[in-house]
Amino acid sequence: MSAETADTAEPADGTAGPDGSGERRREQRGWYFYDFACSVYSTSVLTVFLGPYLTSVAKAAADAEGYVHPLGVPVRAGSLFAYAVSASLVVAVVLMPIVGAAADRTGRKKPLLAAAAYTGATATAAMFFLDGDRYLLGVLLLIVANASISVSMVLYNAYLPQIAEPDERDAVSSRGWAFGYTSGALVLVLNLILYTGHDSFGLSESDAVRICLASAGVWWGAFTIIPLRHLRDRNTKGAGAEPVGSGWRQLRATLRDMRRHPLTLSFLLAYLVYNDGVQTVISQASVYGSEELGLSQTTLITAVLLVQVLAVAGALGMGRMARVYGAKHTILGSLVVWTLILVAGYFLPAGSPVFFYALAAAIGLVLGGSQALSRSLYSHLVPRGKEAEYFSAYEMSDRGLSWLGPLVFGLAYQLTGSYRDAIISLVVFFVVGSVLLARVPVRQAVAAAGNPVPERI
Repeated sequence: MSAETADTAEPADGTAGPDGSGERRREQRGWYFYDFACSVYSTSVLTVFLGPYLTSVAKAAADAEGYVHPLGVPVRAGSLFAYAVSASLVVAVVLMPIVGAAADRTGRKKPLLAAAAYTGATATAAMFFLDGDRYLLGVLLLIVANASISVSMVLYNAYLPQIAEPDERDAVSSRGWAFGYTSGALVLVLNLILYTGHDSFGLSESDAVRICLASAGVWWGAFTIIPLRHLRDRNTKGAGAEPVGSGWRQLRATLRDMRRHPLTLSFLLAYLVYNDGVQTVISQASVYGSEELGLSQTTLITAVLLVQVLAVAGALGMGRMARVYGAKHTILGSLVVWTLILVAGYFLPAGSPVFFYALAAAIGLVLGGSQALSRSLYSHLVPRGKEAEYFSAYEMSDRGLSWLGPLVFGLAYQLTGSYRDAIISLVVFFVVGSVLLARVPVRQAVAAAGNPVPERI
């Protein structure tokens, strides 16, 4: 449950007090495992394999000018993946407020989490059938999987204020990210063994890639069982069936309610902007590396593996830094590093794995921490009893409204034919996001939401 006001003595659900600490820890351990389950989709599928592979499939179907024509619209084969990511996030925008409102009104987050997770896992496993020139199949499966993980994260994130007290949320959120990056690194090692040794396994390169894609879906589905066994639903006042349209009505009501908490809304705006840059860098890095820098798939896998390993240390290390400097200042420092990463990426020489690895190391050190601390900081700004609907708005900032970055990236390449121009265009997201975040008085925002203010924030 979200943090109580200082004059409230009784824990809202029995888990926040001393007698419920064991149950709270048990739920936290189960909660970590959803990051462990679904992060392999973000790493193996979205970051490493699907971008370059779907681009190659689209190029196989392209005309003499290098264009494919989905629904009769001419699209550069090199822009297709970015556009598909953008489209998947637009679909997520439609679904997330409906799911968030249903979770709050019925108190049944767990079955909704299961439905979203297994829909995404099934679509990911079906990527095994993506071969030849079936780029439209790839686009469809990407849209379903990416929208599903976005919806599931609304529900997953909404558990944080229910299972962690205010002073422990930075640490709990950071551990969740660390679990995710650990699983991502483990699966990438297995992917690397399969991909580099595909000949010895009697597989073609395409077969190896499709197995890596499909195995991420199997992993996602298998480990989702653990959080579903450990997390529990809370009783919610007014629970009952709601029509589909109630989700959008609830979103409008949430946004109206946020007008009473303008500082929470200000943080969301800042997060929307800088996280759009983060998500776009993550999803488009492998395409940039393969198409602009001419790096091999093996180099890309090992670079992302390096990101995963360092992201575990980065998430935990930035969590500790937040205890000293506060989450806001730690996030601002990470955004400076993100800006420098993009500038360095623009000037990165082609065919140079060493420089690409250096850039990957820098990304790893700030990636997990900037995301984990943003989530925990926001949890302090959520009014009690409105966790899922407010985290629905957060997730729309985290994923659902992150369609703009991939769209800008795709349009930049569509217009210029240069991935360097596309990557440098993302600097604006980090610069503007930093300015907006710096203007948010977070201690005042926590108090305005009716929550106790931690000593460091």
